[in-house]
Amino acid sequence: MSQKPSIPKGTRDFSPLEMARRNIIFSTLKNIFQLYGYLPIETPAMENLSTLLGKYGEEGDKLLFKILNSGDFLKKIRNSNIDLKNVDANKLSLDVSEKGLIYDLTVPFARYVVQHRNELTFPFKRYQIQPVWRADNPQKSRYREFSQCDVDVIGSNSLLNEAELLKIIDDVFLKLELDVIIKINNRKILSGIAEKIGEADKIIDITVAIDKLDKIGLDGVNEELSSKGINKKAIAEIQPIINLSGSPKEKIEIIKKLLKDSEIGLKGIGEIEDIFEFVNKMNIQSFVDFDLTLARGLNYYTGVIIEVLSKDVKIGSICGGGRYDDLTGIFGLPDVSGVGISFGADRIYDVLNELKLFPETAEISSQLMFVNFGKEEENFCLPLLEKLRNVGIKSEIYPSSAKMKKQMTYANNKNIPYVAIVGSQEIETGKITLKNMTTGEQKQLDFDELIKEIK
Repeated sequence: MSQKPSIPKGTRDFSPLEMARRNIIFSTLKNIFQLYGYLPIETPAMENLSTLLGKYGEEGDKLLFKILNSGDFLKKIRNSNIDLKNVDANKLSLDVSEKGLIYDLTVPFARYVVQHRNELTFPFKRYQIQPVWRADNPQKSRYREFSQCDVDVIGSNSLLNEAELLKIIDDVFLKLELDVIIKINNRKILSGIAEKIGEADKIIDITVAIDKLDKIGLDGVNEELSSKGINKKAIAEIQPIINLSGSPKEKIEIIKKLLKDSEIGLKGIGEIEDIFEFVNKMNIQSFVDFDLTLARGLNYYTGVIIEVLSKDVKIGSICGGGRYDDLTGIFGLPDVSGVGISFGADRIYDVLNELKLFPETAEISSQLMFVNFGKEEENFCLPLLEKLRNVGIKSEIYPSSAKMKKQMTYANNKNIPYVAIVGSQEIETGKITLKNMTTGEQKQLDFDELIKEIK
């Protein structure tokens, strides 16, 4: 019995049309990254598990895809008499699995910077577009394999970097014709809030809970805070902060008064104020909002955090990131500050697709197809095909002298807009019959006229 072909849940095949549309996103991102002086790198699809574990928090560790060691990977466990009931999951993982698929591109980037630090010029500005993997529960717009498009600068603590990243976000979504809201906050402000409510040591639990506000609602956030041992009085003090509304300027003034006794909180507010000064000078057209509920759950963020949402499609974050002051420190290179953002290409695709914003040209494979009548006509067309391709016209010839209906159906199915008909009469006169597949109109043209018509 033959096996029914399938792929793992949370992964996808991409058709030629889907790839053409995805490439519009990737090329837009690459072009804009390069305009700002960012350079491309690539790192492996897998990293040593020791590189990945502990960098994303407890919840992130659970979502790592681990790769079993080759050979007898259970040998270590059998020989060590480990009590599986009480074993630490991460320790067990390292015994049977030394490698894991990458969860994001930021931690591999930090490892790359430390490993290649003597070859790099700092501040180092890089972009990276690669697939990543997460052992998540697959659902709409949440995949186990998806592409991340990261742009980071490391080796500089200037807030101009954050402002430039906001401008890159603005440029990208203007180019893609998407209306977005850019939300910013600062982890130092969140630390100040935790300090004010007397739960400074629970800052990670607080940020992880607040970060789920859109998914589980305010009641769910409060339940999670309570389950982490945060007292009722502290939870009550958080409520007006979570529900804070008004313009960015109004919210900044309110939180400044609330955190007047918190040194770290005021430092974070000062950074947010500096960012808004840059925003006003840099002609950023997208709306930039100061959102105190923005937490970005990853442990390594230390300063400004950023998230981008589509105004027209509810799909979650389509871009996000922030400042990380010492991510390289865990690999032996302390005190190197960095900041970066990641564009979610798959979610951006879903938004563009839902809003029907992909250009029709993305659906064209070839611009012109030559009908094949036989060997003599084929030999006449082949040099013409080369000339067309040399001037940038995507063209092909049907590979055999099949019935005309079959060849025309092929051109229609591939959305090829023009068909060139070259029979014995055309060879004799030197004119080519060009058929417009949309209108059905046919013209007798010489070769130069045909090029002008298609272009």
